[in-house]
Amino acid sequence: MRKVVCLSLLLMFCSCAREPNLLKGEWIDLSHDFSEDTIYWNETDSFKKEVIHEGRTQGGYYYSAYRFCTAEHGGTHLDAPIHFAEGRQTVSQLPLNRLIGEGVKIDVSDRARGDYKVSVDDLENWEKANGKIPDGAIVLIQTGYGRYWGDRKSYMGMDEFGERHFPGLSREAAQWLVRERRIGAVGIDTASIDVGSSKNFEAHVALMSENVPAFENVAGLERLPVRGFWVVALPMKIKGGSGAPLRIVAFLPK
Repeated sequence: MRKVVCLSLLLMFCSCAREPNLLKGEWIDLSHDFSEDTIYWNETDSFKKEVIHEGRTQGGYYYSAYRFCTAEHGGTHLDAPIHFAEGRQTVSQLPLNRLIGEGVKIDVSDRARGDYKVSVDDLENWEKANGKIPDGAIVLIQTGYGRYWGDRKSYMGMDEFGERHFPGLSREAAQWLVRERRIGAVGIDTASIDVGSSKNFEAHVALMSENVPAFENVAGLERLPVRGFWVVALPMKIKGGSGAPLRIVAFLPK
């Protein structure tokens, strides 16, 4: 089925080349910038950018070059299956048909507070209103916590004891998406696909044991409809990586 999804996407782009009206479709960036303000799971991690050269050269032309250093898991990034499942795919081993496909958005922002777990009921109720989630789809979960980006304490839901509390996906919902809908990937606008207070990361394990990657700290989900768009989510191709910075975008045909 994923081959069909990828073929459909290819045909869509081919159609775009022939049909001027499709060229008017909208591309939406779903990625946060990487900078010194980027939020990481571990407070000790950060994004560091160092200037190698910036300015006019002796030859008279302008030239800039930088080097950067960062952890795999921070900002808008991908969790590869090996992150929580021994022997599963690394970043560089992920097939493109898990990173490119038809997208759907599950919006729970009206009720997602603290350690709210997106449930199977949430998914089934979404389908009652919007139709079946297609096999191979990239499922994006909007909790509304993206509005807190830039404020680490609010975004992480930190309490007085330094514990995190933010919404995520339940183990049962993760299993349902994998077994009943055979999704390609899942993304969320929080720092983890599991709830902030999770100690055993059951949603991660349920997804990644089946080689399903996760996208975390996804931006701009409020700009998407519930379906009718395509997702392209390409990480830095780190050989053997458990995760990587991610540039994720959506295309809305018109």
